[in-house]
Amino acid sequence: MKIVRNGSIASLKGPADWFTGTVRIDRLFQAEAPATVSNAAVTFEPGARTAWHSHPLGQTLVVTDGCGRVQLWGQPVQEIKPGDIVWIAPGEKHWHGAAPGTAMTHIAIQEAHEGKSSDWFEHVADEQYAA
Repeated sequence: MKIVRNGSIASLKGPADWFTGTVRIDRLFQAEAPATVSNAAVTFEPGARTAWHSHPLGQTLVVTDGCGRVQLWGQPVQEIKPGDIVWIAPGEKHWHGAAPGTAMTHIAIQEAHEGKSSDWFEHVADEQYAA
């Protein structure tokens, strides 16, 4: 058994290659082999968002605070709020982030396949975000 205290892993700033705006990433725990799950509580300041990306084995988002947005490629933007649980299927190109005037925090959970948990693409254009 291993016990880790919440907040014992240093916060990270969301890298500019993967995010637009101010984003804080707080890993909740590090899975130990042979597990391949990764996770983080991700806080997006108003208007902040991920770049378009996908996950080889899918991703679950659990919205814990604020108001956000999520969009699948070719689909309309959807609003997400606390209590919403979003499942994004394997390989589905998507983005997620905060609403324009409200911060949003979600827990992101995904598994790695052959050592990789995400594929990153272009940034979300302001016009796509505002749609």
